[in-house]
Amino acid sequence: MNHSILLDNYSPAADFVVTAICFVMIILLAVSYVSRTRSSVLFLSMVGLVLAAAWTDILFYTLAVKPDHLVLANWIRCFYHALLFLIFVHYVAYICEITHYKNSKTYLFLANALFAAVLLADIITTAQGPTFYLVETGIRFVRRGIFFYAYIGFLVLCLLLMARVSNILFRPVMIGFYGTMGVSLLLLLLQGMMGQSSFTVAGLQLPVIAMMYILHSNPYDAELGTNDIRALQDMVKYCSEKKKDFMFMSLYMWELDEEGKEIPDEMKRLIWQLAFRFFRKVRLFTVSRGHVVLIFPKKQNPDYEKGIQKMLDTFFPLYEKFGYDYKIVIGESVDEISLSGEAIDYIASIHRTMPECSVHRVIPEDIHTFHRYEYILNELADIYKKHDPDDPRVLVYCQPVKNVETGDFDTAEALMRLQLDETGIVFPDQFIPLAEEEEYIHVLTEIILHKTCMAMRSFTEAGYGIRRISVNVSAQELKEKSFCSDILGILERCGVSGEQIAIELTESRSERDFMLMKEKIEQLKGKGLTFYLDDFGTGYSNMERILELPFDIIKFDRTLVQAAATDERSRMMVSNLSNMFTSMNFDVLYEGVERDADEALCLEMSAKYLQGYQYSRPVPIAELSNYLSRKPSPAGGDKEAS
Repeated sequence: MNHSILLDNYSPAADFVVTAICFVMIILLAVSYVSRTRSSVLFLSMVGLVLAAAWTDILFYTLAVKPDHLVLANWIRCFYHALLFLIFVHYVAYICEITHYKNSKTYLFLANALFAAVLLADIITTAQGPTFYLVETGIRFVRRGIFFYAYIGFLVLCLLLMARVSNILFRPVMIGFYGTMGVSLLLLLLQGMMGQSSFTVAGLQLPVIAMMYILHSNPYDAELGTNDIRALQDMVKYCSEKKKDFMFMSLYMWELDEEGKEIPDEMKRLIWQLAFRFFRKVRLFTVSRGHVVLIFPKKQNPDYEKGIQKMLDTFFPLYEKFGYDYKIVIGESVDEISLSGEAIDYIASIHRTMPECSVHRVIPEDIHTFHRYEYILNELADIYKKHDPDDPRVLVYCQPVKNVETGDFDTAEALMRLQLDETGIVFPDQFIPLAEEEEYIHVLTEIILHKTCMAMRSFTEAGYGIRRISVNVSAQELKEKSFCSDILGILERCGVSGEQIAIELTESRSERDFMLMKEKIEQLKGKGLTFYLDDFGTGYSNMERILELPFDIIKFDRTLVQAAATDERSRMMVSNLSNMFTSMNFDVLYEGVERDADEALCLEMSAKYLQGYQYSRPVPIAELSNYLSRKPSPAGGDKEAS
């Protein structure tokens, strides 16, 4: 004999509320920024499934009370169950995705297998006949237990998975998920005890709401336990307004900001474990993939210096293990910076001037430096906006280069300077990184190239014997689609040929950038331009790639000259490299020649060109004529200056 249960207390009101909440969530997500990740796709799918389940439930109860539609209503209820269990499958997939759980395939298989088994059983049961029938007081369901036991099975699977990832998920995130699922289960139990069926979908919607609040609307990194940059700015401003002094520690690892990289899981876990072990009321924030900021109140952490030292002592071995270069900044709140919303820029300005693998304790001078950088950045923005090829703030200096074969200074390197009202002369190391970060660099290159070309034409018309002047170009600029046409357009407008201009590039590590560099070099070489490989011997040098790129001149960095002067093995290495390049039809230019001994050494090591303070410091480009010889006139005499 079939047991049955009377459910005559259904009201569509609960499902209408679920529908309204789903639409509110969709609206909020539409007007806010949501990263296009797999987790966000899974989340949106759950919202859609909850919405579909609510309306399927309403449709079932609408048809079930009509005797002519009992069969259709029966199959709609089967579809309704499928939607509910599919929500559970998405729960499992979502937890696996946000935690990157290594055994996620096992749990996804179990979830899908359970779903398939339950769906098959429900279809068979439905095909055997109606699972409900009408009575005068309502709808009586045949108690066969499929939905109840399947629900318990999925719930156990989800809780087991969350227990497995408890050492990965940030603790408040775990508490949020467990608490919400507990409330959901309690709601469904109370519903069953009261003979109700109105809140089934609402119970499954509660964890979805938790996901939105914890990981999307108020974005948490589930593994590291961090908020995003907006939350950081809000907290800094709030603390300053409330006169709550705080300390901060900033960890920046530039290599992790590259595409496809992220902080290793072991390091993630250790960072938040240490933060919450050593400090009270601490908060973590993610500025970028490789930049994490920790903030804690001073008042609640009177022994914070000990905590900071313990964190550093624990972090340093991680560098030995993972090998990522780091910059750590430690400081306390500055109201002037916090209230203006410039905290991130302030920290970034300190990172910019720090050596790799170092720790910096903030000093008052850093604020002055930051304001100086902000002023320079504003000037760069104005230069970029005006795009004036004759902008007086961009100066061209030149350093003459000696041709060993002729003994003349027939080439030179153009060097950029800024002349600003509040700072005077600004050197490249102080503004080039800023220009690259803000993508102003190409406009600066266009301006210096224009001014160099105009000076080159003037020297040529005056009869000076100068073959070419080189201009430094950032590898970042090669990504500009118009790069080659911009360069050639400036040469054409200034009346200068490609043979009179050279471009200096530094080798890139990226495979994509390497191919782009090769393409652009080949395109411009076809127009006569010469190409230098700058800074050979510093940082990253891949010999195979260097030989594949069509450079004309290899510039040996000053450090190679210094090493060769003090160590015999270094001298042999540098000399052999220079001989190899020479035999392969590259010209070798040595930078940083400062003494007679440097010159003699470089001449022994197959130098074609020499550059350095031995001959001249960089001078305004107009003064370059002091180092140039005159071409003989056709009649044999010297050409007079015009």
